[in-house]
Amino acid sequence: MTNDGVIETTAPGPVLVRHRVRPEFAGLVAGIVGHHERVDRPVVRRQVAGTLIPLVLSFGRPLDVVDLSAGEGTGRHMSFVAGIMPGHATTKFDAEQHCLQVYLTPLGVTRLLGLPGRELAARVVELADAVPVFDDRLVEQLWAARTWPRRFALIDRVLLDVLDLGRPVEPFVGWMWRQIDRSGGRVRVGDLVEQTGWSQRHVTSRFTEQVGIGPKAAASLVRFERAAVALRSLPAADVAARLGFSDQSHLVREVRRYAGWTPTALVGSALTTAQAAIGWPGYQGTP
Repeated sequence: MTNDGVIETTAPGPVLVRHRVRPEFAGLVAGIVGHHERVDRPVVRRQVAGTLIPLVLSFGRPLDVVDLSAGEGTGRHMSFVAGIMPGHATTKFDAEQHCLQVYLTPLGVTRLLGLPGRELAARVVELADAVPVFDDRLVEQLWAARTWPRRFALIDRVLLDVLDLGRPVEPFVGWMWRQIDRSGGRVRVGDLVEQTGWSQRHVTSRFTEQVGIGPKAAASLVRFERAAVALRSLPAADVAARLGFSDQSHLVREVRRYAGWTPTALVGSALTTAQAAIGWPGYQGTP
C-alpha cells in the first residue's frame, strides 16, 4: 500500500479491502469491499447460490457471466446487480478485475434500491438500468477518488441518500426473514405464517414480492449457506443432522442443487462467494 492509501497490484492474485458497514445499514448491507485482481490467463470461477445481492461498480474490464443454473442474464457485464440466486453461476474474466462491491441483504434491496426483490430475483441486470443513481457518473467519481477509504466514504454517502428514498419493508415480511435467517433456515415456516395472523397465500405472496423468493425457498437457501460453512469442519452426516436436513442424501441433493457439486467437491474447490468476500464468520472460502 502506498502512503496515500492506494493499493497497487503488481503481480497476479486478488487484493480485497473490506469496509466496516455503518450502523445505519444494519440488516440491509452485509458488506462492502474493494476488489482488484490481475491475472495472466483467463479465470473461470463458480459462484454458489446465496441470499446476498451484489452490486458491482466496475472500474476495469467486463465480467462474463457464462452460465446461470437457475436464472437469466448471461453475457458480458460491467457494473451490474445480481438478484437473490436460487442456483449457481459461472463467471469468466481476462487480465483484470477492478471494482467496488456492495452486498445487500434481501431486505436491503427494497429499502435501499426502492425495488421489490421479485424484480431482480434470479437475474443479472445492468446496474444503471435497475437503479439510475448507480450510473456511469458515480463510477467515474469512485475511480477519481483514487483510494479505497475515499471510495468507501463516497459510497456510504450515496447509500445514506438512497436510504431516505427507499421503500419500507412490510413489518411481517422483515420479521419473517429475520426469523428464517437467525434460525439458519430451520424454523417451521407454517408456524411463522400462523404468527403473522395472515393467510398463507397472502404471506407467501407478499414475502415473495419483497424478498424475491418464497419463505420456504428462503429457508432452504439459508440452510444451504450454513451447510456450506459447516462442511469445512464437519463430516456431511454430522452437518445433515445438526442443520435440519432429513438425512445425508437430502444434504447432498441440496448441495448439488445450489452449488452444482457434491459436498466433497464443494469443500475442495476454489469458489467465488459473497460470504468469503465480506469475511462471513467461519467461512474460509476463496474471495
